[in-house]
Amino acid sequence: MRSLYVVTHPEATHHIDGVVGGWHDSSLTAAGEGAARRAARALRDRIPEGTEVELFSSDLRRTRQTAEETGALFGVDPVLDPRLREKSYGEAEGRPQAWLDERFVPPPAVGERLDHDEGIAGAETKAAWVRRVYAAMDDILARPCGHQIVVTHGGSLTVVVASWIGMPVESTGRAAFRAAPGSITVLHEDDYFHNRQVVELGGTRHLDT
Repeated sequence: MRSLYVVTHPEATHHIDGVVGGWHDSSLTAAGEGAARRAARALRDRIPEGTEVELFSSDLRRTRQTAEETGALFGVDPVLDPRLREKSYGEAEGRPQAWLDERFVPPPAVGERLDHDEGIAGAETKAAWVRRVYAAMDDILARPCGHQIVVTHGGSLTVVVASWIGMPVESTGRAAFRAAPGSITVLHEDDYFHNRQVVELGGTRHLDT
C-alpha cells in the first residue's frame, strides 16, 4: 500500500497582513509555527517507526518551514520543488487583497475556465498551474516509497488531490477541494486493485490539541 499525506502550510504572515499570497514569500507566524509542530507530531503518530518516509515541499518559505518541522521528527530533509507552489498571482502578490479583488476577472460559469485570463499581469492561468503541479506529482508517484509526505499550499491541495485520483487536466476547471491551513489530507492506494482513496480531506483534529 502507498500512503500519501498532504500538509497545507499553517498561518503565515500574508494571512494576517491581508496581502495576496501566491508566490509572495511570506513566513509562518508564531501560531503557524506551533501548528506546524502539531502537524509533524500527528504524522509521526500515524507512520510506524522504522518505515521509509520521503518528504517533498514547495520551496516557498512558509511551506519550507512547515516541512522542516516534519523532517526533524523523521530524520529526513525535505526535497524542495517549486512546482508545488501555490498559483502565481503575478503583480498582485504581496499587495493588499483588496487591490486584487478590484481587478480580478472571475472565470465564466460556462466556457473556457482553464486558460481564462484573470486580468492580472504576470498571473498564471489555472491550466499552467495544474500542469506544473501534475508534473511534480507524476515524479513523486513514480517513486516506490510507501509513505510520502507533500507539504504545499491551500490552493494547490486541490491540484494534488485531482492528480492523485487521475482527474484529466481538462476536467479540473471546476475542481475545488477545500482545507484549512495546517490541515492533513490522507490518501491511500491499495496494493491489490491499486485503487486510490481520499481517506481524509483536510483533517484538523491535531490542531485542537
